[in-house]
Amino acid sequence: MTTPFLRWLAAGALISLLGACGGSDSGSDSASSSSSSSSSLAATAYTLQLLHVSDMDSGGDLVSNAKAISALVKKFRADMPDNTLFVSSGDNYIPGPFFNAADDTSLTDELGVPSAGRGDIGILNALGVQASVFGNHEFDNGTRTVADLIKPATSGSQTWPGTQFPYLATNLDFSGDSNLASLAAAANDGAEAGTLKNKIAKYAVVTVNGEKIGLVGASTPTLPVITTMGGVTVRPADNSLNALAAEIQTSVDALTASGINKVIVLAHMQQLSVERSLAPLLKDVDVIVAGGSNTGLYDTDDIVRAGDTKGGIYPLAYTSASGEPILVVNVDADYKYLGRLVLPFDASGRVITGKLDIAANGAWATDTAGLARAGVTSADAMPAVVAIADKIGAVISAKDGNLLGAASVYLEGDRVYVRNRESNLGNLSADANLAYAQQTDPSVAISLKNGGGIRSSIGTIYAPAGSTDGGTKTRTAANADVGKEAGDISQLDIEFALKCNNGLSLLTLTAEQLKQVLEHGVADWSETSTQGKFPQVGGVKFSFDPTQPNGSRVQTIVVNDPDGAGPLTGSETVYRDGALQVAAGKTYRMVTLNYLAGGGDGYPFSSFASADSVLFDRVDLVASGATMSFTMVGGEQAAFAWYLQANYPRGTPYAEIDTAHANNTRIQNLAKRSSGL
Repeated sequence: MTTPFLRWLAAGALISLLGACGGSDSGSDSASSSSSSSSSLAATAYTLQLLHVSDMDSGGDLVSNAKAISALVKKFRADMPDNTLFVSSGDNYIPGPFFNAADDTSLTDELGVPSAGRGDIGILNALGVQASVFGNHEFDNGTRTVADLIKPATSGSQTWPGTQFPYLATNLDFSGDSNLASLAAAANDGAEAGTLKNKIAKYAVVTVNGEKIGLVGASTPTLPVITTMGGVTVRPADNSLNALAAEIQTSVDALTASGINKVIVLAHMQQLSVERSLAPLLKDVDVIVAGGSNTGLYDTDDIVRAGDTKGGIYPLAYTSASGEPILVVNVDADYKYLGRLVLPFDASGRVITGKLDIAANGAWATDTAGLARAGVTSADAMPAVVAIADKIGAVISAKDGNLLGAASVYLEGDRVYVRNRESNLGNLSADANLAYAQQTDPSVAISLKNGGGIRSSIGTIYAPAGSTDGGTKTRTAANADVGKEAGDISQLDIEFALKCNNGLSLLTLTAEQLKQVLEHGVADWSETSTQGKFPQVGGVKFSFDPTQPNGSRVQTIVVNDPDGAGPLTGSETVYRDGALQVAAGKTYRMVTLNYLAGGGDGYPFSSFASADSVLFDRVDLVASGATMSFTMVGGEQAAFAWYLQANYPRGTPYAEIDTAHANNTRIQNLAKRSSGL
C-alpha cells in the first residue's frame, strides 16, 4: 500500500508552502530573496564554517573522490581551524563492491578488524566527520550490520574503533531492536557529540570555539518500505509532513530550552522537496543539511563536474516558522562535492544572509578543476584516507576482476528471506554443494545448508536518486575498470555472500532421520522468524504446515533422485502427509556444512553419529574436489565457484528468479499456498 507520505511525495503536494517562501521547486531560491532582510545589516558576532557530505553509496569513483575530498577538507579546516563543523546527511554506505572490499585482511593496518562497510566508516572517521543522520542505505543489510559498524570490535591485538561520531535520529525508535537498543540510551540525547562516539542519539551538541551548536537528525518516514529496519520503528506513524516537523521540533525545543540559539538539522528525506517543505514549518532552526536526493545545489561560481546538472541555488533560503532565516543545503553524491557554508551569525544566533559569501560557499568539486579552484592537488590528500581508499581499490580490482560465472537475476541472500523461506541463492548454493559432493561420492542425493550461512545477496539494488520505493533488485553491476560486465559473478561477490565458507561434509541418514532434520529446520517458524537454522536445500523438496506442533510440521518429502549422480532414476516420495512411504530405515546420502554436521544451529547430526557412526559415515571434503586459487578446497566458496564455472558462464547465466512463499517449489509452506506436494 502507498502511504500518505509516499502519495504526497509523488504528487508534489504542499508546493504552495514553497511558493509562499519565495521560490519554486526548481531550486531558484536565493539567500537574498526569501529571508528576513532585517538581519542582513547586523554585526557578525560569530562565524561557523559548516562542511557537509551525503550519499556516499558506492556509485562513481569513490576511491579517487574520497582521496580528493580529503584534500579539500584539510584545506578548509586549516583556513578556519577553530570554527569548523563537519557533518554527513546519511547514506554513508551501501552494500556493493566498495562496501564488501573492506572485509579483506589487507586492510588490517587501516581498520584493525576488517569487515564489510568498515572502509566507508573508516574514511569518515579519518575525514573527521562529527555527526551523521541515518539514511535508508545504512539499514540495507539489517540492523546487525549497523551495530557492527558503529560499535568497536577486537580480534586478538587488533581493534576496530567503530564510528568516531554519533548517528542522530530524532524520529527513529531503537528500543525494539536487540542490535541497536543499547546504543541509543536516552541519556545520550543532548550530550556533546564528542562524547557520543559509537552511540546513537536523537540530538546532540557540538561546541565550536566556545559556541554550542545544536544538531538534530531526522530520517525519511518511508524507511519501512525502502529498507530493512529490523525492530527499529519510525515516527510519525501516519507519515504526515506536519507530524514529522513536530517530531523534529521536539528535539529542537529541547536544545533551545538549554540556551542554544544555533541549530542545524541533518535530514535524509530522499527528495529535496521534503526538506524544502519542512523549512517553513520549523522554528529556531538555522540550517537543514539535506540528503538522499543526490541533488546538486550550486552557487554562481561553483564548478559543475562533467555530466552533472544544477538542481538549484546553494543555499536555498526560506523564512522559518519563528520568522528567522533558515537555509537548505545539499550536494551531489559519492564524494563528488564537498559542501561548504560559512555562516555569519548575529548576537541573537540568527544567520545574517546578506553576508553569505558566494566565493567561499557552495559545492566544491573534487575533480582536478575543483581541487585547483581551492588551491590544492591530489598530493594534499589525507594519508589515512589515501591508505584506506587505495587498499579498497586494490581489493576491488583483484577480487571483482576474478570472474567465475554469471547470473541474469538478483540472487536473494537477505536474512529476512533466506532464514524464512526458499531463495534462489539458497537453491543455487545448495545445488552447487550437491554437484561438488558428487564429484567425490556419486551416491550423494541431498544437499542441506542453513540459511544463516548465507550472509549477503549477489546483485544490485537500483534506486534512482530521490526514489521512495524499495528500488529494483537486479543482477550485479558492471565494473568496467576490471572487465566485469553486468551479471558477472566475481570472487568478491562469492566471498561476501558465503563469508563463513564452511567446509562440506558427507553423511548418511535414514528416512526417519531426514524428517527429523527437516523438522528441526522449520521448528518455531513464524511470519517474522529469521532463525539461522532455517534450511536451504537441493535434491529434495518438502512441505510443512507451521500451524502444527514442532516435530509434526513436515508433511511430504520427495527426493529428486535417491541414487544421486548419474541417469535420473525417478523421484521418490519419502513421506506423504506425515506418513513414511518407504521401507523403515532406508538411507540417503547427504552433503551438508561441517558446522551443521557437528551440531551447529542445534541440528541433530551429532546424535545420529553417536548412535551409529558406521551408518552415519561422515566424510569431510577438506582435501578433495576442484582446486581454487582463492579459497580452501572442500568449502562452500570452492563449490560455488566451481559450479558457476561449469554451468553458468557469461554466455549462459543462471536465470532462476527469486519467488515469494506461494511460488516456492522446494520448501512449500502450506500456510502460504492452497496446495502442496
